[in-house]
Amino acid sequence: MLEHRIDQSFDVRYSYPVCFTRHAFAPGNPLLADLMRAQANGARARVLFAVDSGVAGARPDYLGAIEQYTRAHADVLDPIRSPWIVRGGETSKLEPLEVDEFYSYVLDHGLCRHSYVVVIGGGAVLDAIGYAAATAHRGIRLIRMPSTVLGQNDAGVGVKNAVNWQGRKNFLGTFTPPFAVVNDFDLLASVPPADRRAGIAEAVKVALIRDRAFFERLHRQRFELAALAPQVMEPMIVRCAELHLAQIRNSGDPFERGSARPLDFGHWSAHKLEEISHGRLRHGEAVALGIALDVLYSRRLGMIADTAADTILATLRDIGFALDHPAFDLLDVEQALNDFREHLGGQLCITLLREIGEGVEVDRIDSAAMRACIAELRTWQSTTRGGSPHHAQAPAQAQPRPHTEPQAPEFTP
Repeated sequence: MLEHRIDQSFDVRYSYPVCFTRHAFAPGNPLLADLMRAQANGARARVLFAVDSGVAGARPDYLGAIEQYTRAHADVLDPIRSPWIVRGGETSKLEPLEVDEFYSYVLDHGLCRHSYVVVIGGGAVLDAIGYAAATAHRGIRLIRMPSTVLGQNDAGVGVKNAVNWQGRKNFLGTFTPPFAVVNDFDLLASVPPADRRAGIAEAVKVALIRDRAFFERLHRQRFELAALAPQVMEPMIVRCAELHLAQIRNSGDPFERGSARPLDFGHWSAHKLEEISHGRLRHGEAVALGIALDVLYSRRLGMIADTAADTILATLRDIGFALDHPAFDLLDVEQALNDFREHLGGQLCITLLREIGEGVEVDRIDSAAMRACIAELRTWQSTTRGGSPHHAQAPAQAQPRPHTEPQAPEFTP
């Protein structure tokens, strides 16, 4: 029998800046030093710099630039050691040795909750070191410097940190906002073109469920995006980051305690395809496949028109995404949905498209219909490979009607 009950309730306000710059480690650029300047009693900021091995390999001068920067701002910064190189790519999450190594640095150098770790690299490294920083002393200040498009426009600006466990993606993790995010456009040159292209999928995703005008812009600029032209890539990154941050800020559920995950459009299959491919599929490449699959399913339900679905697929294709992969051969739809349901918190909630620019959540998926969509997507890829449409057409709103084969139209500006 209940004898006494106290209902506790309180709010915690989080705030952090997402900054865009170039050449962050040029001695004359004060941004990083200013972010770490405010210290109690005027003490210098104790800081550990963690650098993705991919960045260090592509930019041999980068480690020296960091050390030169700390010397130029020695009145503010107190690095505990030379820059620490961590393994890049999904390896840092599959075998999170760096997490234990980070804990050792915290102990050996007496880092505290007012110390900093500046992590420079791709999304996997940001995730792994972010998880380590969030769990040491229950949280050491983290400054993320994403080196990839995916990191700068999506993964690096949010509040999630995680590592994989026993093959399950992001099984161990936290919701911990960073102290700050510094998006240095100069860093994008340090990653291969395929990695830069992969990040565009996140912009297509968020545009489809949140911003029709943004998607129209991406469609018009798709061939420039395919060429990774900076004049379209950089505004795309900024707008995608804005939409991602708006979702966190305005959804009423920044730490995802409910079941809805609107920004995970296309992700239920993408996560499983990444696992099946053992990381050979980049996250953005898997997301492009997942988007295409859920677009076809949305059309099959009569939510979006044929022309809208075909335009989305053509946009992904023309940006440079392959919309088929051998991992589909091993995709168990029911198992993938169940794994995603567990990841969400027990209740299935999948985002589909009501129309371009507006997502809608559903709580069930017809597995047989979804398998038919997989077959349809693979057929679409094989029949349109190498082709590029040249007759513009505006995106259509949803008008339920019998399914017809895709014709891959374009928008009219």
